[in-house]
Amino acid sequence: MDSLDSRARLLLRQLPSVDELLQEPSIRGLIESVPRWAVVEAVREVLDRWRRIVAAGPSGSSQTDPPLRAALVAEAQEAARRRDRPALRRVINATGVIVHTNLGRAPLPEAAIERIVEVAQGYSNLEYDLERGARRSRQAHVEWLLCRLTGAEAALAVNNNAAAVLLAINTLAEGKEVIVSRGELVEIGDSFRIPDIMRRAGGILREVGTTNRTYLRDYETAVGGATAMLLKVHTSNFRILGFAADVPVSELVALGQQRGLPVVEDVGSGALLDLSQIGLPKEPLPSESVRAGADLVTFSGDKLLGGPQAGLIVGKRSLVERLRLNPLARAVRIDKLTLAALEATLRLCLDAERAFSDIPVLRALALPLREVDRRAARLCEQIATLASGQLEVSVISGVSEVGGGALPLEAIPTRLVAVRARHLTSQVIEGRLRRTDPPVMVRIKDGQVLLDPRTVPESGLEELARLVASIAGP
Repeated sequence: MDSLDSRARLLLRQLPSVDELLQEPSIRGLIESVPRWAVVEAVREVLDRWRRIVAAGPSGSSQTDPPLRAALVAEAQEAARRRDRPALRRVINATGVIVHTNLGRAPLPEAAIERIVEVAQGYSNLEYDLERGARRSRQAHVEWLLCRLTGAEAALAVNNNAAAVLLAINTLAEGKEVIVSRGELVEIGDSFRIPDIMRRAGGILREVGTTNRTYLRDYETAVGGATAMLLKVHTSNFRILGFAADVPVSELVALGQQRGLPVVEDVGSGALLDLSQIGLPKEPLPSESVRAGADLVTFSGDKLLGGPQAGLIVGKRSLVERLRLNPLARAVRIDKLTLAALEATLRLCLDAERAFSDIPVLRALALPLREVDRRAARLCEQIATLASGQLEVSVISGVSEVGGGALPLEAIPTRLVAVRARHLTSQVIEGRLRRTDPPVMVRIKDGQVLLDPRTVPESGLEELARLVASIAGP
């Protein structure tokens, strides 16, 4: 035991100090491109780790010799670069999930990116009317577009759809009952549930019907003196099939008018255009809910609308104005960069043909199978060439997903590039791709890594092929 301790002390003395390692030429050169703080912390991290390893020894048996100084330098260089790398990074989405919640949902149109850059570079007329020379609401930049696209009298944009629902309930039903079908008490992303949002908003949940069947008479029976709102929620990420029934918003509107109650509908995905134009099932359109008489309609900006994260509220002017005057509206208001991107995206939606061409989410949804097939063949050929036989690649049939809680049952035919390596498992390949720069996100199925070019733009295929080929070594 004493001999081991003595050996450990000897090995520890052989490790260079922080200052010594910082004087290495390659480390000093690194400081020219990486902040000094990152280099110093990285050197300390590497040396501390090796001191612990030497002191503990592998499994408590014999001490581990520290690596040569060159290896310590290389390890410190990598740790420094890792520290200097932004936490929020661009990734390549080769999963085939078009609106991928974990990967930032909708990639923005070029027009939206240009508007963000322009507005971010200096000052803007965020809350200033250039015509009148007076202050005005920031909502004016997008309200007219939302009204034109949905037929509503007024509109309001907040930071996400959960905030839109919360603001509506808090404004119209604080301390009072909100009637909603039991089958619509959904859980949305990150474990947020409609009942929880309702409680935080100050509303009192009144469930009606059953999980699979709710009738108008259920709402009629539940309405009482404490009722303040009828709420209808799009189930988004699940469907009840078979023996099921729900109440159309038009019937709820008739009941609401009869009983003097506002009807609020959360349509979720924010599809402003009819997806049946490109062969997909139709998602609820806010414009249809407005025409049906819903008093307020809420929806997302970063799902099938294809824009930035936002919660959008359209409907009757008198109610929208009440929401606007609620102090919570300031807490959940939209910022200038999101407004810039939202305005640009909404402008694209004024022309359906241009929207399906220029908005990445809609473009990916509309991409013909023959085009995906062509991309897959090109990607497969590029990987095979660059990997020099170290990877087995082939094109197979598969399906893409819409994602983001929209059209959960819809499987879109696609072509996938399947990647294998005799010396690497699919999990190892996936892990290596996740650590490339930029990281590549993929699927694994049947022992193969699968790349879906539907979610990779044409301009990104060459980069993707290079990154995949780069992980082919032992």
